[in-house]
Amino acid sequence: MPHLSIEYSQGVGGDVRVEQLCRAVHAAMIEAGIFPVAGIRVRAHRADVSIVADGLPQNDFVAMTLAVGTGRSTKALQDAGGLIFRAAQGVLSDRLAEPHFALSLEIRQIDPDLSWKDTPIHARLAKKD
Repeated sequence: MPHLSIEYSQGVGGDVRVEQLCRAVHAAMIEAGIFPVAGIRVRAHRADVSIVADGLPQNDFVAMTLAVGTGRSTKALQDAGGLIFRAAQGVLSDRLAEPHFALSLEIRQIDPDLSWKDTPIHARLAKKD
């Protein structure tokens, strides 16, 4: 269950940039080697209304939240988070060079006793191995 949610402000860029971002962080999640591919989800949602920092209209953001199951060391999650963050920085490098942009990533561990799943995708991908 590594699910990466990306929230972004309207001025981040068109669908092409958001798709590039999703593909880049997805590839980084696979490269990390600690997440089952069948469980990886990357989704992006535009915030139709947002007020960022000092409220200037040119202020934009990308806020990423990675929800993972328990059982991985802090070091492993830090390494994976670094890969994911660097992938996002690569796609958004032009925006990060501007003084009106914010990029963030937070990793949250999900309590297995409070999480329910029914994912036949796992069985399908297990047959490929």
